[in-house]
Amino acid sequence: METTNPITVEKLQAELEKLKAKTTRIENSRKDQLSIAIVSGDMDKILAAMIISLAAAVMDTKVKLFFSFWALAALRDPKKRPKGKDFISKMFGMMLPKSRNHLKLSNMNMLGMGPMMIKNLMKKKNVMSLDEMFKQAAELGIEITVCEMSMDLMGFKKEEIIDYPYLRYAGATTFVADAGESSMQWFI
Repeated sequence: METTNPITVEKLQAELEKLKAKTTRIENSRKDQLSIAIVSGDMDKILAAMIISLAAAVMDTKVKLFFSFWALAALRDPKKRPKGKDFISKMFGMMLPKSRNHLKLSNMNMLGMGPMMIKNLMKKKNVMSLDEMFKQAAELGIEITVCEMSMDLMGFKKEEIIDYPYLRYAGATTFVADAGESSMQWFI
């Protein structure tokens, strides 16, 4: 009869300690952080992203927003007029909303009446405007990353982006790195 090595208490204790060390590393690799990739330029979706971001930040969660593609229109400053755009960039600039205050609704836009109705309802119900939400986000330290590739594709220039204290320009790998260390990742 063949005998096997008996499992000793010491061996089990050593294996348990290895597992504890691994789980501790895994638990510590995720921060109390929310990373949201925002690609929609619809007013209601930008509102949702900002409301969720503000709620998380108020609860002391670090928030990092990654604006890409159509969402970039929400970061345009209508008072800024960048120079040196090529024809396609100028066309995108004319066709896309000039700022977060000119965004359309994803549903029930009603030939442009929908956003006006939502804004009036928000005011009546004492809900912050998008301008107030961005101001509050800055006060809470919410970071905004502008996708450089999307800016380039859509013909946006840094000179036409809003002034925001926690703004940076980077690529998708930056968002992936941020999301990888976040305990929550969303896509809007």
